[in-house]
Amino acid sequence: MKKNIIAMNASIMIGLGSIIAAPSAYAESLSDLQQKKESIQEKRSGVESNISDTEKKIDNLHDKQLTAEEQIAAIEAKIAESTKKIDAKNAEITQTKKEIEALKEEIKVLKERIAKRNEVLKERARSFQETGGDVNYLEVLFGSSSFGDLIDRVGAVATIAEADRDILKQHELDKKDLEEKQTAVEKKLASLEVAKAELLEIQKQQKQQKQEKAALVKKLKQQTKKHEDEKMGLEEEKANLAAQETAIKSAINLEQNRLAELEAARKKAAAEAKKRAEQAAAQAASQAASQAAESKKQSSSSGSSAKSSSSPSSSSSQSSSNVSQVPAVSSGTFTRPSAGYVSSTMGERWNKQHAGIDIAASGTVPVVAAADGVVSRSYFSSTYGNVIFVTHSISGQQWTTVYAHLSSRQASTGSVVAKGQQIGIMGNTGHSYGQHLHFELHKGAWNYSKSNAVNPLNYIPN
Repeated sequence: MKKNIIAMNASIMIGLGSIIAAPSAYAESLSDLQQKKESIQEKRSGVESNISDTEKKIDNLHDKQLTAEEQIAAIEAKIAESTKKIDAKNAEITQTKKEIEALKEEIKVLKERIAKRNEVLKERARSFQETGGDVNYLEVLFGSSSFGDLIDRVGAVATIAEADRDILKQHELDKKDLEEKQTAVEKKLASLEVAKAELLEIQKQQKQQKQEKAALVKKLKQQTKKHEDEKMGLEEEKANLAAQETAIKSAINLEQNRLAELEAARKKAAAEAKKRAEQAAAQAASQAASQAAESKKQSSSSGSSAKSSSSPSSSSSQSSSNVSQVPAVSSGTFTRPSAGYVSSTMGERWNKQHAGIDIAASGTVPVVAAADGVVSRSYFSSTYGNVIFVTHSISGQQWTTVYAHLSSRQASTGSVVAKGQQIGIMGNTGHSYGQHLHFELHKGAWNYSKSNAVNPLNYIPN
């Protein structure tokens, strides 16, 4: 009997060792979070440097744009000035053309006068032809009838001769004046056209310069817009990184708190296991003492007295075995959640899919967490009865365990539980036929279709 007690204590202490052992997976998780935090801080620093560089580029582009716009303003002023000069030249050209039109009218009048004079000269020429090309002024003089008539005839002859000379002289003067006016106006018009052409060429160059500067400003604006978009994206990235850093810090704090809670849960589980071990040892010692006393009585009493004494011994043995022992915590990923035998496996059952296993046992049977985790739900369900859902994160993989039909729950929603920590008592609540634990294991989150369910017997000790 002593050997059995020692073996039982050794088994319990091995279980305690598994509970107390520090989980390296969670330590790695905390280390990973610290590394992620440092990586995010480094990225954030790089993004801030990029934002600073982009702001410098934007400022430089703004300066270039301002310079180009100032140059455009100066060119526009020159274009306005050249436009005024061109307008002035156009006005002069218009005035000169008016002068040319007026001169044409004068020339027309002069031509008419010249034509009339030509007619007079032609008349003289015909007269000369008829008289042999000579006028006999003596006949005119001697043909006078009186002295007064003679005086008149002498004056008339002198006047005619003088008129002929004046006509010829005036004809030459008018022609010369006409030619000079034509030459002067044509020169003036040509000069104005040249000046206007020069101004138009200057204005053309100025407009070309304005177009080039406008194209430069457009390009600078596009580059500025591009860098401003980049800056906006970088600032958004910076904000996201800041949010990530805040989230990581919170995650680190939560992980540290969770590890502290998990450590407390392990200690509690160890204390519970120790207490159960002590109780088991005390029960075993009491049972051994009772059996020794019974043997002594049997050796000194008659058969009838031995028969009457067998009943309390059996009652004592039955009462001591009413509370089931918790299975030893295994070294694998998941430990067995309760004592008992597997009464139903995973698979087709009653034309429905049975998404877990049933472990049955009589009496008071403690139910423990199959792995370290956080209680995601602890409530009463019409089908599951008293049920506890525990979420586990193991090597980056999420797992969910379900403990259903409990008679009582000892872990509330949000609490951290350790592997092997008691979370309830096996029962017969909800849609259940007889006391048992319905245990489910899901690789991922639990869902209504239970599509993530896996066979627990592949993961827990038999």
